[in-house]
Amino acid sequence: MERAEQREQLRQDTITGAGKVIAVHLNYPSRAAQRGRTPAVPSYFLKPATSLALDGAELARPRGVELLTVEGEVALVIGARTRNVSPEDAWSHVESVTAANDAGLADLRWPDKGSNLRSKGADGIAPIGPALLPAQELDPAGLRVRMWINGSLVQDDSTATLLFPFAQLVADLSRLMTLEPGDIILTGTPAGATVARPGDVVEVEVDGVASDGATLTTGRLTNTVVDSGLVLEPYGALPKLTDADRIDAWGSAEAAGLSADGGPADGAPAADANQPASSASAPDTRPASVLTPELTEKLRSVGTATLSVQLRKRGMQNCHIEGLTATHPGAKVVGTARTLRYIPAREDLFKEFGGGYNAQKRAVDSLRPGDILVMDARGEKGTGTLGDVLALRAQVLGAEAVITDGGIRDFGPVSAMEIPAWGANAHPAVLGRRHVPWSVDDTVACGGAAVVPGDVIVGDEDGLVVIPPALVAEVAEDAVVQERMEAWVADRVAEGHPVDGLFPMNAEWKAKYEAYLAQQRGTGEQQ
Repeated sequence: MERAEQREQLRQDTITGAGKVIAVHLNYPSRAAQRGRTPAVPSYFLKPATSLALDGAELARPRGVELLTVEGEVALVIGARTRNVSPEDAWSHVESVTAANDAGLADLRWPDKGSNLRSKGADGIAPIGPALLPAQELDPAGLRVRMWINGSLVQDDSTATLLFPFAQLVADLSRLMTLEPGDIILTGTPAGATVARPGDVVEVEVDGVASDGATLTTGRLTNTVVDSGLVLEPYGALPKLTDADRIDAWGSAEAAGLSADGGPADGAPAADANQPASSASAPDTRPASVLTPELTEKLRSVGTATLSVQLRKRGMQNCHIEGLTATHPGAKVVGTARTLRYIPAREDLFKEFGGGYNAQKRAVDSLRPGDILVMDARGEKGTGTLGDVLALRAQVLGAEAVITDGGIRDFGPVSAMEIPAWGANAHPAVLGRRHVPWSVDDTVACGGAAVVPGDVIVGDEDGLVVIPPALVAEVAEDAVVQERMEAWVADRVAEGHPVDGLFPMNAEWKAKYEAYLAQQRGTGEQQ
């Protein structure tokens, strides 16, 4: 059949006949590993029939949208009225198989997460075709789906690996809703789904071996991404992205072109010239730092004991991260808190959230120069929460330190690195023994102290203190003043004066100290 005839068959039999389009969120282990979670049961979202398009149709990216994602999938076309069928009988209700590109507008996921209505429901966003394959002549576990961008293969997987076989999807959906002839099920995408830009040619193909041994193929579903010029008026949600969204859309921080400071990495794809600055450089949602070079220098010049006194004067008693051991005894660190929270291990939760690009890896990958990663491990010492690979990654990204109130694996190699770390103890066990990495940049508890992302952490041989951002400037200034005074007092003690009346100073000694300060100001020696 010629391609023009194939398009016409799809137009008559499929595009106009689809009452429902149902898409599966996650179904390939390779994709689940990328996402860092493996679902126990299938979950779905609905797409309007108007989202369907044909081979050759353009994939239109509206103005202000940065990330048009593309996903190669196998599409099932229901052939018979299907209600409450068993998995054993379900495949017989599928008439055709074809290729699909479940493209989306990632910038519009945020208001409809889960439902994906606007991000995956735009007109023509989901092309299918070009040919329909007879489902009953194919083994549903023997299909292959591939996707190319500009001729380069980016996805290649088999339906033999599915988390939820096609028959299970049909049976599951039919328990509560009637599937009508012409309804379409998009069955999920494997690893390699990514972002396409205007001018990119995206191709998807599905093939399999028929019962007679012949190879059947849909041919390549070919669609070109274009800038539609459509301006989204502010009647509702407008495009918005975080770096986490970019990583999710591209598949990794490296593919997204993100460097340690949140800017483009060397060799990363440049932002589109026709994109508004607001979308090409979306706000960084990581906590801002109040530290300036001057403030950092002041804090480095004073001890945590002095800072603790200044915090106590301001009513802050519970500002110490306690009970931890340093890999670099005597190290001095000043930085901005980033946080990672673990929850107690539970097998089903670890299976879903513990693997792949989990919260632990995302937290480390997002570190910037001067950040201190603070881990809330609930004081659980029976497993490691930091190892040599992640410590090295934090060091390469320029992080100031890593602090955990849990165990540290590979304690020797971690201790040999330049980056200081604090932990409860050394322990050889892996993370999953006691923990599930759960969330990044939430308020956490570590070593008995509450830590909010953006807090300033100062550490030295006396310990670790947490300073709220609003107090940093005045605490730093008064700590410098205090240590200057204490240095003068120490000199007097070294001269043989008793501490009574000198520490703390009585009126006589205060007068002498003020005279000393005046003299220093007069000679210009005071810093």
